[in-house]
Amino acid sequence: MYPETTPGVRPDAGMSEDEAAAEARRIITDAYRPTAYRDDTPVPTHGTTPPVAQPGRPPMSQGATDASVLMLAGGTATAMVGGTAAVLMYVSQFADPVVCGLVFGAPTALVLALGRLAKKAKPAADVHHHYEGPVYQDRRNVHSRTTGVWAKTNNHR
Repeated sequence: MYPETTPGVRPDAGMSEDEAAAEARRIITDAYRPTAYRDDTPVPTHGTTPPVAQPGRPPMSQGATDASVLMLAGGTATAMVGGTAAVLMYVSQFADPVVCGLVFGAPTALVLALGRLAKKAKPAADVHHHYEGPVYQDRRNVHSRTTGVWAKTNNHR
């Protein structure tokens, strides 16, 4: 196969066939030897590497995520209400589209309005006053009444 100058040695290779076989056995043995490495350095909480977008929903702020979920839920509710109205009109062959719109649309609008109202409703904030030195609190109410073409204000305590 190869012109041999020395028995067992290829002229284009630097090792004999016995050496090559031994090296191949060593490489195969090393490849199948179980290896383990434990890196005990603590993982940093943040670093210089920018965040990587994960599969699924794109990264958004919490407010954008909440708005997105709200829009998806509203769209689903609208589709269900519209589908129900369409089926009712088709099956009855008598239903009025305006009446169906009022009957099926009113609860959806009411639920969305109540949800928005509940979202904006917040408890009253706690008021804390901090004073230095003597403090006098006057809790009297003053009732004002302004009458006439030329305004005259009378304050009564």
